[in-house]
Order: sequence, then C-alpha cells, then structure tokens
Amino acid sequence: MKLKNPNGYGSIIKLSGKRRKPFAVRVTAGWSKKGKQIYRYVGYYSNLKEANQKLVDYNKNPYNLDGENVTFEDVFEKWKKRKYTIVGHSAQLGYNAAFKTAIKLHKMKFVDIKTSHMQEVLSNDTRKHGSRRKLKILFNQLFDYAMKNDIVTKDYSKYVELEKNNEKSTRKPFSENEMQKLWELSNDMEWVDTILILIYTGFRIGELLEIKNSDINLEEQYIKGGLKTEAGKDRIVPINSKILPFIKNRMQKKNKYLIVNFKGEQMKYNNYYKEKFQPIMEQLGMKHKPHDTRHTFATLLSNADANKTSVKKLIGHNSYTTTEKFYTHKDIEELRKAVEKI
Repeated sequence: MKLKNPNGYGSIIKLSGKRRKPFAVRVTAGWSKKGKQIYRYVGYYSNLKEANQKLVDYNKNPYNLDGENVTFEDVFEKWKKRKYTIVGHSAQLGYNAAFKTAIKLHKMKFVDIKTSHMQEVLSNDTRKHGSRRKLKILFNQLFDYAMKNDIVTKDYSKYVELEKNNEKSTRKPFSENEMQKLWELSNDMEWVDTILILIYTGFRIGELLEIKNSDINLEEQYIKGGLKTEAGKDRIVPINSKILPFIKNRMQKKNKYLIVNFKGEQMKYNNYYKEKFQPIMEQLGMKHKPHDTRHTFATLLSNADANKTSVKKLIGHNSYTTTEKFYTHKDIEELRKAVEKI
C-alpha cells in the first residue's frame, strides 16, 4: 500500500506483514542511471497519523538523513573537540556544567529538538543567571555546529529566551588593606606573588597558566597572552614595574611555562586553585574568588582614570574587535601608561 503526496514531497508506504511500525516515510534522494528513484527513509511509525506528521515536519525542516540519528550528546562531543582547543579551562568547566544541566536532551535526536525543549530546560534551571546564560550560549553554539554540518537546516536556539539579569554581582575587588597585606607577604609567603601578578595583569588563572616564557618580552616589558574570547585572545599586557621582579624570578630557562608545579611542568587549573589560591585566601582571612583579581585590575584602572580604549584592550573586552587588534609601538606605550597608573 502506497499513499500519494505532491511530487517532491515524499511518500508514506505501508509495509507488508505484521510489524510494530508498518508505516515508512521516505523521500527521494536522487535518481539512478536508468532513471529510477533512489529513496532514503526518514523513519518508521506505528500509525498513519504519526507518519504523516513526520513527513510534514520533514518538509518544513529538511535535514541530512545521514545525521538523523545524531543525538544532542553526539553533537556536543563532536563540537567540543575543536572548541576546547581554543578556550580556557574555566570556560570548559562552564560548558560541561551547562551540558549536564541539559540531561533531558542528551539522548534526543538533534533533528527533533525544538525551541520548546530547550526553553523548558532553561526555565527549570535554578542556577545563577551567569550559569543559565552559559546554557543558552551552549544551545546557540551546538545549533551553529549542526547547521554547518547539515544536521539541521533551522536554528531553533535563537528563539530561546533568557530573562534579564537582576542579580547583584558577587564580584568584589581586593581592598586597599588586603592589597597592602599581599605586598607585605609577597616575599615571605610562597605563591602570593602569583596573586599579585593576576591583579596587575588582569589575566584569568587559566590564561596565566598558559603563558610560556616565550610569550614574555622582558626587553620591552610586556606579556602576550589571553584566551576565552576573540577579543581577549593574544592580547598585549605591559608588565607593571611593581610585579616585574616576580616575573623575572619565575622565568627559569629550564621551564617552558612561567608558572609551573614542583616538577617544573605546566600547572593545572584545579591544582593552582585548590592548592595555592584557596589556602592563601583562607590563611589570610580573605574571602575572594579567582575572578576578583581580574575585577580588581579593572577597578584599579578605572579609579586611576586610565584611557577607556586602553582598558578594553588590556581586559580583552568584547567590544574591542579583532579587526581593531593591531598593536603598534604607540599602542603598547599607551597601554603601558594605563598599567603604570595602578
């Protein structure tokens, strides 16, 4: 039995025999040399109504049938193989957390995921706004990947809505007293110097740990580093004269990276955070998160009335686009003026 539809629309056929899903939806994938149609099957269904709806859905949003069975989890795994090579560790943790939150979508075929599915996951997410925003970004990026790889032809993620952020920021800069305390202990307490390096460069922990000695120009006193965003990647940050001794002291010829573990190897984010940063904060009675060092850098620059364009360049602000990111000697001198004000 074959049920007719308009030419080019596809068709539904009822297969013979006793089957749990006897209705097959198929579309024309091409023609043979003898002029016969070559069919590709969209799927098999238990009743005619379900099969008709699938055919209607397919014609509204045609997709690559080779990717029909690709799940949300499959797309995430393929997407992250490239993405995780260009973003820092903290960004990876954020995407992993977002993926775990979307557990209801993990086994769903990606072609079946619509706005309502993603919106439900996002609306039921009770985490803070920043984490929910990361989830929405993940949806956007996975659909972008799926579009580019012909898994879907319509981006349903762009219709997912995220409410306005009404949460108060939990970030707080280090106070003058806390800064003074860090300076007083910088030569006596191990690893305090790295916290001051973070504060006076604005680098994230993940970015600092990625800096190689070859990224540091001692002659002109600047560091080239930065990850996460296009605007923040490979930015130039002049070395404030206050922390120059720390940089020189940590630049050991035998090591590839500026910050290393006891083996002289690159230190991992979790090791630095849990074994160095947190214990120092606890020992000094300070309640700060790693990002507070970056917030302190921005605050110090603002309080010193540093040039706004220079501040954007130093921090790697998104409004500073890659088309503008060409550093001349004059640019670096302007950045240096800003950094030396703090």
